[in-house]
Amino acid sequence: MNRYQILIEYVGTKFIGWQIQPKGKSVQKLVQLKISRLLKEKIKLVGSGRTDAGVHAIEQSAHFDTKNEIENLNKFLQSINFFLNPSLVSIRKIGKRNSNFHARFSAKERIYKYIIFNRVSVPSIEKDRGWHISKKLDLELMKKGTKKLLGKHDFSTFRASSCNATSPIRTIKFIKIKKVKERIEIKFISQSFLQQQVRSMVGCLKYLAEKKWNLKKFEKVFKSKKRNLCAPPAPSHGLFLEKIIY
Repeated sequence: MNRYQILIEYVGTKFIGWQIQPKGKSVQKLVQLKISRLLKEKIKLVGSGRTDAGVHAIEQSAHFDTKNEIENLNKFLQSINFFLNPSLVSIRKIGKRNSNFHARFSAKERIYKYIIFNRVSVPSIEKDRGWHISKKLDLELMKKGTKKLLGKHDFSTFRASSCNATSPIRTIKFIKIKKVKERIEIKFISQSFLQQQVRSMVGCLKYLAEKKWNLKKFEKVFKSKKRNLCAPPAPSHGLFLEKIIY
């Protein structure tokens, strides 16, 4: 068998998420089907992890095995993207890997970013590519909040009730907030995240930056480990899976 890794870019707006589900259009199902048809054999696509409905990816990573070696990788990219591009999905890169490589279990870090448009007017060109918040946000308060999230913690407060992870313990290695004009970008790096963890953290940071909460309340909610005390999660259309590090 021959193993290949692919890097996938997609707009998640019209998908139910990455993972194949009994009903609805998923990115995994679409890509798996198109590759199977192109290679004329049934392949199984394994992703680095799931993204929820509406979440985008700049570089989702996945692998698949095929009986026959793909002789011309550039031709493969051109052919597969012809079928995927109408759905706003692109295979950016393909490379051959050894059998020990696993898109999910070999990953050392996952990088997500969340985009906020902090302005009065609703975005038109970048519609569904970020969270529009008209109320002015206090970036310094938001930065103080992110410092509380760094390191190894129990993130139960930020965990979706449907999350099937065996443990709520995660280690956030890096968080950076950058603002350019009216666009705020928050970058998160960890080996892995709980379901809805990033969106829930951003939702609580928003409450802090709007001064609905003070820093003491933010920390209290975090340490409570109670999901019902969490602020509403940030909408999915502002979240991007940026990169998987191996």
